[in-house]
Amino acid sequence: MAITRRFALAAGTALALPGLARAQGWAPPRPVTLVVPYPAGGPTDLIARMMASEFSAELGQPMVVENVPGGAGAIGSRRVAQGPKDGTVLCFATNQTHATNFSLIPGGGGYDPVRDFAPIACLVDLQHILVVKNALAARDVAELTALLRAEPGKLSCGSTGQGSASHLTLELFKVKTGLDMTHVAYRGSAPLLQDLLGGHIDASFATTPTVLTQVQGGQLRALAVASPNRSPHLPNLPTLGEAGVAGVEADAWLGLLAPAGVPDAALARYRALAAAAMRKESVRAEAIRLGMAPNPRIGDDFARFLDEDIRRWAEVVRAANVRPE
Repeated sequence: MAITRRFALAAGTALALPGLARAQGWAPPRPVTLVVPYPAGGPTDLIARMMASEFSAELGQPMVVENVPGGAGAIGSRRVAQGPKDGTVLCFATNQTHATNFSLIPGGGGYDPVRDFAPIACLVDLQHILVVKNALAARDVAELTALLRAEPGKLSCGSTGQGSASHLTLELFKVKTGLDMTHVAYRGSAPLLQDLLGGHIDASFATTPTVLTQVQGGQLRALAVASPNRSPHLPNLPTLGEAGVAGVEADAWLGLLAPAGVPDAALARYRALAAAAMRKESVRAEAIRLGMAPNPRIGDDFARFLDEDIRRWAEVVRAANVRPE
């Protein structure tokens, strides 16, 4: 699929930011629904609710969060793609719903992440930390890669499920280094963390909220962050690139998209509101408290990033022959 060409055809002038006065003049005709394609209560939902509160204060209409879980986020995302195009229904998207699903789910989950949506803003990143059990004889990335070269496939690396972001990060690491670790898939972060702490698996590319407390408490050893940027939670921890392993940049992300066909003025207003919210220290501090790394990309910048992210994970899925559960 020629994603760049299709993006240019699909987005057209919808990505051109209208004048500030026009953006400020648009208001939704009725309350806005922000569809979160995941259950209530997790970090994704909490970030969405924070943004809905910020937007409600400015729009003149309430923004109401509706949780529509299921299908790896595809059910809620598909609902938005097929919903009204007047700016009253938005999607709180993730790298799963709008990058990896395209390659992992037959038919992409029933929607196209480029053709069927107009990017508003990518808000925060959810970084993956390379952690190992304390008993492992690897104090840094160089020592870990030496172990992997000496005994390929002997060490185990847990993830939160087949085809999950943590699994794909492992596969990206294997593709970029030519080294092997045996993948062990868990059903979520709780059993993964339990086996890491128990020493039953050797390592994991785990999200910051999953392992931060244990790393800070000395129960797990963090070797690097699989991101282009250092972690705001562990600022002394090197990135994998800084540690000598290039190309393993695997941030998950959370952002806002509208269904394709939403008026330019609505997109401009939402983009301006997202940018203003992410400049607030209170918003950034709360995102960090929830384990996220603020990294806003607005409008065109988000569109370019999304295009790159879809391509990156499609290549990893093909190279590693990843199949969803």
